[in-house]
Amino acid sequence: MPISDRIGPHLPALRRYARALTGTQPSGDAYVAAMLETILIDPSVMPEGEDDKAKLFGLLSRIISSLPVSMGRGGAVSIAPGTEAPFDLSDVPPLGRQALLLATVEGFTVEKTAEILDAEESAIRALLDAAFAEIAAQAETGIMIIEDEPLIALDLAHMVSGMGHRVTGIARTQAEAETLWSDSRPGLVLADVKLADGSSGIDAVNAILARTQIPVIFITAYPEKLLTGERPEPAFLVSKPFNPEQVKVLINQALLFTPQTRAAA
Repeated sequence: MPISDRIGPHLPALRRYARALTGTQPSGDAYVAAMLETILIDPSVMPEGEDDKAKLFGLLSRIISSLPVSMGRGGAVSIAPGTEAPFDLSDVPPLGRQALLLATVEGFTVEKTAEILDAEESAIRALLDAAFAEIAAQAETGIMIIEDEPLIALDLAHMVSGMGHRVTGIARTQAEAETLWSDSRPGLVLADVKLADGSSGIDAVNAILARTQIPVIFITAYPEKLLTGERPEPAFLVSKPFNPEQVKVLINQALLFTPQTRAAA
């Protein structure tokens, strides 16, 4: 099988992983591009007959851990959290953050996560325990939900409250979402793509982002429609049906890598 056919199906997940670690689409995609260049230079890093997904994540993880990637303007990518991030995971090493995403967001077992990161399983379990403890111990924020399916909206609201955050409200349409944001000024948004009156969750989010910097997690049954490379894409994306633990980790990752919001005048 051509190596491009083996890599292609995993690219959306690889891009999501890189963006969640770096916090932006350009920096995440730069690391993925560096991984692809490595494979082109030396195809032997992807031997046939092995777990392609695990091999790709292992290669990308090593690149993220060790290689400053140029963004085309002389800048190097940093995976360190910003000084204004509400969560401080400075006591959790970068390897722990990678383990957090691999085991929870990407769905790898702890055993496979250890294999990908070339680490002892006991060490990965300890890193995960430390990362979850740091996240759970830190401050709450207001979270707004844009979702037109009542059961899903209630599940999300229950999950958010259980994490210790405040639910600022639930919007079913673009108009409701814009009004709710204006009234409640949340610290994070959970957004579906297709809304009750046929309006777009993407348009609702874009209208909000035109007025403030705020982290957004899209929760959709069609993630491939948001990972096209044709427009600015979300750093944080969850597929339906979603795993609540996955959403919890992404909430913490989104808040960690996004500076405190500032509304436009």
